[in-house]
Amino acid sequence: MSSKLLGDDLDKLWPLIVEGQSDTACFDNALELLVAGGYSLAHAMMLLIPEAWAGNPLMDEPRRAFYEYHAALMEPWDGPPLSRSPTAGKSAPRSIATVCVRRVI
Repeated sequence: MSSKLLGDDLDKLWPLIVEGQSDTACFDNALELLVAGGYSLAHAMMLLIPEAWAGNPLMDEPRRAFYEYHAALMEPWDGPPLSRSPTAGKSAPRSIATVCVRRVI
């Protein structure tokens, strides 16, 4: 990674995800990094928690292309079960961390 804004100070951020943290903490770190890096919250969530897109005949082609492209860049979240939040549930059909639900709402 590189940053014009942070320059050499970027090295002070490592490690971004500390070994031994809970799955929820790791997810939170990854989400925070993506949003701080310029992704919208919705885009970051779609990267980390993609819909079940492979083999879904009901998904439109542009959305399928989005997920197919990003599948090569990031492995999806596979953490604690989805909260009953209607907001997170609509955008994240896979499991999601409670901390993320709190941030979305």
